[in-house]
Amino acid sequence: MRIISGKYKGYRLNQPHFDPTRPTTDFAKEALFNVINNYFNFDNIKMLDLFAGTGAISYEFLSRGCTDVTSIEMHRKCVDFIKKTSEHLKFEGHKVLQTDVFLFIESSSTAYDVIFAGPPYPLPNLAEIPDLIFKKKLVEGEGWFILEHNPKHNFDEHEHFWSKRQYGTTIFSIFVNEPKGYDER
Repeated sequence: MRIISGKYKGYRLNQPHFDPTRPTTDFAKEALFNVINNYFNFDNIKMLDLFAGTGAISYEFLSRGCTDVTSIEMHRKCVDFIKKTSEHLKFEGHKVLQTDVFLFIESSSTAYDVIFAGPPYPLPNLAEIPDLIFKKKLVEGEGWFILEHNPKHNFDEHEHFWSKRQYGTTIFSIFVNEPKGYDER
């Protein structure tokens, strides 16, 4: 597991032995960020990482210049790992919160330019996440909500679904506020 690009390109993250997560593969992460690069200037966005796990997605945004990243993770050891890594790399503007993602969504009133959720694939209520995000209006104007999932889930008919990218069994569904007419680059 490594940081793909930016200031800390190539930095290896030693995944903790206690880690209860399934980190996004470097291949899938690199492909996703190639798409994101076409739409966003990392210096100017507010980013939310749900089910942050090891923090790998957060570090990718921070390494590319994002200065407002919030990572949400409920497992204490993962939170400690994220904080330790973020401090080691001297990332500024990185908030790490230990809480349940669903409680965070319900209580949040802040809109983000990019929200990434990489929940555990067997999560029973995974399919509810897009509805909760848009019900709470957490996606800023032209922002994106990206949900990582496997082929057991299909969001193509969701009212906010815009696009998806598949890399092996990893699928990133991208949701926007107004999918009709959204620019496909």
